[in-house]
Amino acid sequence: MIGCLVIHGYTGGPYEVEPLANYLKENTDWHIEVPTLPGHGLELHLENASYKDWITAAENELKKMKQDFDEIYLIGFSMGGMIAAYLAAKYNIDKLVLLAASGKYLNFRQIALDIGAVIGDGIRGTLGENKLYLHYKKKLSARAIPMRANIEFMRLVKFTRRYLKKINSQVLIAQGQLDGMVPYKTAYFLEKEILSEKKEVVFFDQSRHLICLGNDRDTLNTLVYDFLVN
Repeated sequence: MIGCLVIHGYTGGPYEVEPLANYLKENTDWHIEVPTLPGHGLELHLENASYKDWITAAENELKKMKQDFDEIYLIGFSMGGMIAAYLAAKYNIDKLVLLAASGKYLNFRQIALDIGAVIGDGIRGTLGENKLYLHYKKKLSARAIPMRANIEFMRLVKFTRRYLKKINSQVLIAQGQLDGMVPYKTAYFLEKEILSEKKEVVFFDQSRHLICLGNDRDTLNTLVYDFLVN
């Protein structure tokens, strides 16, 4: 029996990876686990956030799965990708999927383009149709993200980067070309840092940061499925 651990991103929750997780549930007999990291979810409580807590929560789920399943796959989105990379290196996981993994972050050029699009939709009176605006408006209006939590995020990226060279897993790296949070060139950085000979990088022309929820999600679902089953 196969277990698959899917780890969401910073300030997000399982909903970020839900289409992919559901696709795998519907097309395999695997056990799919999508935990909510401390302070995350639909309501954010990041005041006392710690990057060590986020890593420990994911690691504890992996330890439980290792007791029940012979083979385990790891999928990580954004910050969850860096956590998954760390766990893959530490536990010698067979297959690893990195979705817009935040080995680097903040694509200022794309952010400027996204802001321009939001302003344009505001002028045209179509702001309610801008998915990017609606997503982050809901997130930020619910609760401001403390600066301390942002610092913990940066600490997590710094901590997990050093483990990239220790990964021996078969790796799939998927990245959106229109990602404003993680520059698309991060995929090349990850490919270079990960020394495993079995790795593949795929770019999605129409995808922003929320790659599992974007226009390419059906293609992404199929790609990840094929990578894991073959």
